[in-house]
Amino acid sequence: MKASTLADLSLLFVALIWGATFVLVQNAISFLEPLSFNAVRFTIAAILLGLWLIIFERHQLQKLDRKLILSGIMLGIWLFIGYAFQTLGLLYTTSSKAGFITGLSVVLVPLLMIAILKQRPGMNSIAGVIAATIGLYLLTMSDVSGLNIGDAFVLICAAGFALHIVFTGKFSSSFPTLILTTVQIFTVAALSAVSSVLFEDWQRAFQPDVIFSANVITALLITSVLATALAFFIQTNFQKHTTATRVALIFAMEPVFAAITAYFWAEERLAYSALVGCGMIFAGMILAELPAGKFESFVRKIIPKKEADFKA
Repeated sequence: MKASTLADLSLLFVALIWGATFVLVQNAISFLEPLSFNAVRFTIAAILLGLWLIIFERHQLQKLDRKLILSGIMLGIWLFIGYAFQTLGLLYTTSSKAGFITGLSVVLVPLLMIAILKQRPGMNSIAGVIAATIGLYLLTMSDVSGLNIGDAFVLICAAGFALHIVFTGKFSSSFPTLILTTVQIFTVAALSAVSSVLFEDWQRAFQPDVIFSANVITALLITSVLATALAFFIQTNFQKHTTATRVALIFAMEPVFAAITAYFWAEERLAYSALVGCGMIFAGMILAELPAGKFESFVRKIIPKKEADFKA
């Protein structure tokens, strides 16, 4: 199996984990406030990664230097911005609008690649982005109410996630995967902890009846191990074998997996437009997977180049 194919499948598995755990997190944050939940979640993940690093991959510590630490902190800051502003935005806007605006990272990634890395995506990737964006709208936008401050906060969240994807692609090939992942997860844990102290009732995280309640402890254990430690290790390790635009398109499958999970676990039913949206997102991902030149040649067959082609 080609490295790029394995990378795409691994990243699709990450999107599946995030989508499948959405219901768990949603239930948990009704007992423990979001920033506090993230502080505990990322702290557990950071400890697990740190222990694995010290016990099994100690040789990577020799690569620990100022450049690696700063790169990991930068990734952690963008990731924290994504999570924090999404949480803040949800206080003022609907979850459906937040889901769509967050998904706009699929559009922001190729734009940021051009602006920051001077890399232009291919025509098939652009077509995939357009299809996925339409699909996200159909899947998530159950209401079309006016924009508000919450939507602006979620747009900042989308930019944070997009920048995280872009810079993960930039740094992942330069540093050992495990130690880079560990530094960024520790950064998110620290920033989440400070923010929870400043903005939330953080003492609830130390109340046994809250932290050890079935909903919270189950969500913390599953998200810490699978949706955080494992997921971001996979992203950091495999993104070097694919493009940032393809990663964004693959991650656009997260709400699709969330909808599928909600169908089976919560018996939620999707409208026909949402089903079409799921199909559009999947089509966008497939378009991005087409070999370079295939989509361009298909377009050339449909769209004539010369004025003479329009003449009888």
